[in-house]
Amino acid sequence: MASTFSDIVQYFRKIAAEHILIGHRDIEKHFYRFEIDEVLTGLKKINYPALILEGYTYSLHDNKSDNVIKQRNCAFMLLGHLSDIGNFDAMHDLWDAQEQICDDIVARMKADKRNPECSAVRDFDLNSVDVKLIANEMDKNYGIRCTFTISSSGNMEVDPHKWIIE
Repeated sequence: MASTFSDIVQYFRKIAAEHILIGHRDIEKHFYRFEIDEVLTGLKKINYPALILEGYTYSLHDNKSDNVIKQRNCAFMLLGHLSDIGNFDAMHDLWDAQEQICDDIVARMKADKRNPECSAVRDFDLNSVDVKLIANEMDKNYGIRCTFTISSSGNMEVDPHKWIIE
C-alpha cells in the first residue's frame, strides 16, 4: 500500500519527537508543516531547532509497460536562528550541527523503510537525497534543506464506482 501525505506528516512528527536534538513536544513545538516561502518570510514564532516538512509534488511514470510508478518528491528543512549574522563561526557550527541531524534522519529513513509499520518511507530512495544549505539574513534563519523521493506503485485503473455513467 502506498503512503499518503498524512502518513508522511505523522512519520516526520515522530522523527521530530524522537530525535534528542530536535525534541518536539506538544507543549514546545519543533515540528512544522509549511511551504519554504512561508517559513522563511512569514513565520515569526518558531522554536529552534525546527524540523519543517514541506508539501510534496509527485509524478507518474509508466515506462510503456502499464507498471505505473508514483514518485513523490518530498523535502524537509532543519532551521536554526543566529542572533549575530556576522558571526561566521557560529553560522558554520549551526550548519554542521544541522547536517549531522539531517544525516541522522536520512539514516533513520533508510532503516525504517525495512520496517513494515513505517509505510511512509517504505519506498524511500536513498539515491535521490539532495541536501543544500539555506540562509535568510533578514530573519536570521539558517538551515539545511533535504529533498528526497518516495516511489511506489501507482494504481491507474478506473474504479467504476467512482463514476456516474449514463
